[in-house]
Amino acid sequence: MAPETGRLNVEIPMRKVVIVLSVLIVGGLGAVAYSRSSKAADPGFKTVQVSRGEVVEKALAVGAIKPDQEISVKSKISGIVRKSYREVGDYVRAGEPLFEIQPDPTPLELTEARREVENATNAFDQAKRKYDRQDSLKKQGITSTQDWDVAEKELQETESRLGLAREKLALVEKGRIKSERLNVESVIRAPVSGTVLELAVHEGDPVVPLTSFQAGTPLAVMADMKTLLFKGTVDEIDVGKLTEGLPAKIKIGALPEAVVEGRLSKISPKSKTSEGATLFDVEIDITAAKGVILRAGYSANADIVVKEKKDVLLVPERLVKFEGGKATVEVPGELGKEPVKKEIKYGLSDGMNVEVTDGLKDKDMVVERPPKKIE
Repeated sequence: MAPETGRLNVEIPMRKVVIVLSVLIVGGLGAVAYSRSSKAADPGFKTVQVSRGEVVEKALAVGAIKPDQEISVKSKISGIVRKSYREVGDYVRAGEPLFEIQPDPTPLELTEARREVENATNAFDQAKRKYDRQDSLKKQGITSTQDWDVAEKELQETESRLGLAREKLALVEKGRIKSERLNVESVIRAPVSGTVLELAVHEGDPVVPLTSFQAGTPLAVMADMKTLLFKGTVDEIDVGKLTEGLPAKIKIGALPEAVVEGRLSKISPKSKTSEGATLFDVEIDITAAKGVILRAGYSANADIVVKEKKDVLLVPERLVKFEGGKATVEVPGELGKEPVKKEIKYGLSDGMNVEVTDGLKDKDMVVERPPKKIE
């Protein structure tokens, strides 16, 4: 009995080994078969369904929010700023005071002005005496009418020069003139109604007057903040698509949630070059800015809507190949076969999606290949 017990103990472990090996072999074969079937089932690409939606062809304009017109206020007299009546941001009506200029002539200017008055006074007095003498002789019938006319003309000319000399002296000394011919005052008033955007001078600053020979010192900049515009530039590639009156959506960098709408009002007929790019100036009238306080100088971009279509067939532009004036996409082939190319006709594009006018229908599938690996 003892030997039979020993054989039984040996056979039992052998059976276990055989069973374990069988399981491993079957499992390995199953894993290989599954792997092969998975590879066979994976086509190596994805599919994207053609859908309906909206496509908008746009042109981008880069610029800023600016007033329609900015007025630079200047003085017609020289001197220093004695008083500044306004601050930046104040609304001023036309005719209200902005600055008071105090004349600050040099000793030479003052001396010359006084000497001109003296010389003009002497010349006038002499012409007056000559006229009175000729007038008396004329009444006696002794002098000719021609001599009297010469004396009268000389009197009028010297009187005019005397008046000019006195006005110049008053302007140099007091900074103001008020006469039948001229009205100049030392108080600089607002030429138009608007908001003060910038003060270029302060009390005590010197002022150079505006004349025919010099631009003069800018005192302040004013503008009507009710007539703000978008002013920017468009690349030459897009300007050929634009026409005045096209709608636009303005995006303001400082106000990302703001919805500002406008309409293209002006396209420059001449280009300009900036950093090697050819650009055209454009202006967009702001038609709606609900709940938004716009300020001059806000940087902004404007999407000018060239064309817009709704409820059209769309396919992602990245899946379309454009070659030789034709457009093609890949569509899934029959079961087990490779995708096939299909020519389509396209319409508008917004850079992301392309309108399909022929070649595909709603809910068709388009092949999207995985990006190629760079080795």
